[in-house]
Amino acid sequence: MSEKLNKFSSTLTQEVSNPAAQAMLYAIGLKEDDMKKPQIGIASTGYEGNPCNIHLNGLSAHVKKGVQANDMVGLVFNTIGVSDGMTNGNDGMSFSLPSRDIIADSIENVVSAQWYDGLIAVVGCDKNMPGAVMAMARLNRPAIMTYGGTVRSGNWKGKKLDIVSAFEAYGQKVAGTIAEEDYKGIIQNSIPGQGACGGMYTANTMASSIEAMGLAMPYNATYPATHEGKVQECIDLGAAMKNLLAKQILPKDIISKKSLENALTIVMALGGSTNAVLHYLAIAYSAGIELTYDDIQRISDRTPFIADLKPSGKYFMEDIMDLGGVPAIMKYLHKKGLIHGDCLTVTGKTVAENLEAAPDLDFDAQDIIRPIEKPIKSTGHLQMMFGNLAENGGVAKITGKEGTKFEGVAKVCNKEEDMLEAFAKGEIKAGQVIVIRYEGPRGGPGMPEMLKPTSAVMGAGLGDKVALITDGRFSGGTHGFVVGHISPEAYEGGTIALVEDGDKITIDAETRELKVHVSDEILAERKKNWKPLTPPFVEHGVLRKYFKTVSPAHEGCVTDK
Repeated sequence: MSEKLNKFSSTLTQEVSNPAAQAMLYAIGLKEDDMKKPQIGIASTGYEGNPCNIHLNGLSAHVKKGVQANDMVGLVFNTIGVSDGMTNGNDGMSFSLPSRDIIADSIENVVSAQWYDGLIAVVGCDKNMPGAVMAMARLNRPAIMTYGGTVRSGNWKGKKLDIVSAFEAYGQKVAGTIAEEDYKGIIQNSIPGQGACGGMYTANTMASSIEAMGLAMPYNATYPATHEGKVQECIDLGAAMKNLLAKQILPKDIISKKSLENALTIVMALGGSTNAVLHYLAIAYSAGIELTYDDIQRISDRTPFIADLKPSGKYFMEDIMDLGGVPAIMKYLHKKGLIHGDCLTVTGKTVAENLEAAPDLDFDAQDIIRPIEKPIKSTGHLQMMFGNLAENGGVAKITGKEGTKFEGVAKVCNKEEDMLEAFAKGEIKAGQVIVIRYEGPRGGPGMPEMLKPTSAVMGAGLGDKVALITDGRFSGGTHGFVVGHISPEAYEGGTIALVEDGDKITIDAETRELKVHVSDEILAERKKNWKPLTPPFVEHGVLRKYFKTVSPAHEGCVTDK
């Protein structure tokens, strides 16, 4: 093996000096000739409890077939997954973001312990992808991420649906604007089968941007989970891995400041999830690359928002396939000088070389992707916010459809449940800035998503009449006038902990200011009398470990600093 690989990386070197290892490999069915072959770990996040992941073990079998056909040994192992869609709005959401780091830790652990020469990760739901890529960066041996694909759209009475349709139907039900038949019909038909949530939510955001970064094969993010091309794509990964091994192309040859900028450019152009900010900070840290809010803001400032995709738009990820997929969009952005073409990818070629064969976008034949001269918004929808309410920053998702500035009075809720209770009682009203706090990395714990509150607001028709700020996260399915990731979080004594009902708050996406109009003296007096709300579930176990080790949101919520 190449000297570029570290001392833990060579299957063959380790096994020559460990006859017991050879004996155990014979026991699992390998033959003498197999002992000379590279061993490729195939990490599957497949499990039966979630449509995003239910098919991944099956896809892993096809990956293994392709690995074996290319004279390598494929060995499948599993790691965990957590369904964000199923945990939103309940206590399970506290375990979602921690699952990202557990995935990274477990893949790193198995691949290092078993001396695998390469890694192919087969992933589905939101945290699977960044977790796998973080592990790849730490391991720094030949690796490819492959996405299980998006779900097809659902349908009820001729209207296309997705998971957010179900959450927004809840808001309509509370508001009394939907019949019970239609409510049940939407719930039962929103998700027709396997695949990850169908809009430009976190899973499709990460799949598209990781493809742009170069750690997934071209068109990987494009095929829906049920498309016949997905199986062949998995089989073809064997040849791609063999090429990476031969050329000794490693993740840190692919993950660079430029390739991270390519990834974030796709996030901004497609209207991707706020979670991408958190995940790329973590990926960059794992790769030893400095990435800050200022870097992300710079990409947002120069990248027009051009995709009319869910949640704020009308189209689905499945519609991107007919345009030529992510490569067609990247080719267009590359021509406009927004994509670095010289970055290396898992094909062994550069981005520019991969894009030569991609189709050109036809702006006369479709309106899903706009020309940059006629964007939905002239700059990115993700804005890094600062001010006395977010000294270390916050992340706003503002498409411009609800305006770019909001002033209102605070309606303070110490937990997501408090907001939903207030909403059910009719206490959420136009002109309010809803403050949901103690939902940060430590205060949550686990920095849960606020999809249920934002969907309830949108379903009730208040999307352009209220704003919402939180030290928690948002789902990729969130839209409206929202700011999350506020740091310092309430549990750490950030200013968000000191806000009171009726305080005037300004959110200005033009100046990127997040401010509560209370004097420093009054805030200091409130701080003297402040005591943190005790987080639940932290006496022992995984959330206790997370609570003790997690870094702040503006540092990516990593657990290995």
